[in-house]
Amino acid sequence: MPKFAANLSMMYTEHPFLERFGAAARDGFRGVEFLFPYAHDARELRALLDAHGLAQALFNAPPGDWERGERGLASIPGREEEFRRSVGTALEYARVLGNRCVHVMAGLIAPDADRARHRAVYVGNLAWAAREARPLGITIVIEPINTRDIPGFFLNRQDEAHAVCREAAEPNLKVQMDLYHCQIVEGDLAVKLRRYVNDVAHIQIAGVPERHEPDLGEVNYPYLFALLDQLGYEGWVGCEYRPTAGTSEGLGWMKR
Repeated sequence: MPKFAANLSMMYTEHPFLERFGAAARDGFRGVEFLFPYAHDARELRALLDAHGLAQALFNAPPGDWERGERGLASIPGREEEFRRSVGTALEYARVLGNRCVHVMAGLIAPDADRARHRAVYVGNLAWAAREARPLGITIVIEPINTRDIPGFFLNRQDEAHAVCREAAEPNLKVQMDLYHCQIVEGDLAVKLRRYVNDVAHIQIAGVPERHEPDLGEVNYPYLFALLDQLGYEGWVGCEYRPTAGTSEGLGWMKR
């Protein structure tokens, strides 16, 4: 059975953020992920991880101005210096929290923008970030996201993500495969897992289409969990979903 990490940005929201670590541990999780740690001191978060026997699986590099709708910097021409500072900040936190993966969001592209220019910036930024992260033993991951949840997001498909990684040609640049986004954009999840799993460093799950528990909706997750075991996937599976009611009450899928 895969290693499940609770996403503390979406799960346990009935508790204040710093209390979610303990709640996740009490429910049997041994790992956590979340969007951003930067509102808290890294040492405070590390103390919570240690107190509850939790591993940090993943978090995102600073994405620009999130409150104003920005969703990453990596593909945005003219923001390269800001992108580099954001990666530096993320790596400082990762040194303390101990996660081996940092997600770098691609950002948005306008319909009339020069996509080739965005892509060239994206590849160059990712190659730089991976080189910065490599001495720390950290993998930079990129995630295709559906444009229903984030309209205009630059990276949407698995084949596009893996092509970018090949072009950047850095061994610690991998794909974060969110099966919720993948199902919405292209489906064929089992085939995609078989094709790409060796170049996937982190997986996320949620029910489709409402993004609730993974036992709700159109995806047969027990089959996919068994397939991940068969394929030898050893990374974390992040539970990035919105519970239908209380988080703990909705964990029957994991107990089964």
